[in-house]
This record gives sequence, C-alpha cells and structure tokens, in this order.
Amino acid sequence: MSDQVIYKSNQIIGFNKPSGWPVQEDKTKDRSFLSAAQSYCNKKLHLIHRIDRPASGVVLFAKTEKALKSINRQLQERSVGKTYLAIIQKSEIPSEGQLIHYLKKNGKINKSFTSETPTESAKEAIMQYRVVSDSNNYLLLQIALISGRHHQIRAQLAAIGCPIKGDTKYGFRRANKDRSINLHAWKLEIRHPISKETVLMEAPIPQNDIWGIFEF
Repeated sequence: MSDQVIYKSNQIIGFNKPSGWPVQEDKTKDRSFLSAAQSYCNKKLHLIHRIDRPASGVVLFAKTEKALKSINRQLQERSVGKTYLAIIQKSEIPSEGQLIHYLKKNGKINKSFTSETPTESAKEAIMQYRVVSDSNNYLLLQIALISGRHHQIRAQLAAIGCPIKGDTKYGFRRANKDRSINLHAWKLEIRHPISKETVLMEAPIPQNDIWGIFEF
C-alpha cells in the first residue's frame, strides 16, 4: 500500500487505487481497498468518496471525524475539484462541452439510467469535458466532475453515444482483458481541514499500452 500513497497528513490520506479493487466490500466479498488502507494506517479510516471498482485513481480517506465533516461540507458546497481522464472510441463530438442529465440508480443491477428532463427520484448530474488528445482509434477526455452521482461519468458519456473503453455495462462493444475500464480519477483538490491550504492530489496515469499512446 505504501507505493499507492499520494498524500498524507495527520487528518487525511490519499491513495492511487488500482483498477479492479473495490473501495468497499461488495457482493464478491473480495478484500476492500478501505480494509487494506486501514491495515496500512493501523487505524479506522472514514471513507470520503468512492470510485468504481473497474476504475483507477485518487481515493481519499479521513483519519478523524472532524476532517470527514470538513471535506463532506466541501463536497456539499461543490468546492472540491475532481478531474478525471477517460478514453472513448474516436467519434465526432465537440472538442469541449458540458453535459447535464438526470440520473436514476437501479440498485438491483447496479446501473444508472439517464434522462434529459427531470423524472421522479432522479438526481441532476453535471460534468464538463474537453478532448485533450487523440489516436487513430480513440479520444482522451479530461473531465471536470461538478456533481458526484452513481456511475455518473460512465452513464453520461454513454448517453451521448461515447461509452468508456472497456465499459460493456454501458455499451462499449468489448471488455478490456483485465476487466478494467479506462476511467482514471486523476486529480482531487480540496481545502485542508485544519490549515485551510489548498491540497492537490494527483494519481499517476496507469502504466499500460492504451494509456501510453496519449500525450499528457
């Protein structure tokens, strides 16, 4: 776990989670990233946010309840900066834009469905994207996540016909060999719960062939 630590203080600790590892225990009963992080820190940690099992990138935990409350307040105020990278099939989409949908989670199948107009129990989902690089077959998107909904980026990109590479749940034509999806929680920016200074955490880009074809 020490190799995955990207930031730590007495109040918070941030890790770079590999793809394929659930942040919390799921129905598979595989060991969770939270459990491993608690063993590494030798203390109880408070989960601040999640990223999906097949995705990689920054996961932040609070070491104290005071820190948890502080950062939860920032999340509610939408003052936390969340930047993701996603790889999609090359397509004719605007080079940048804002997507607004209304998402409704179906817990039985662990999937979110989008609509363009408000529906009962659906939550507003907002994200901004821009194309930052391309290859012969794929586009690399940089995404600013404004809200934080279940499977938000995956569902919203699928809604415009651009599912994330490897994400067969949301319509990509074939899975990645390691069952990952090419979605990476790249940067997380918060106010430190005690010093109030800006803290920017950045998770290194995954080291595999598909990410390596792009320039960062």
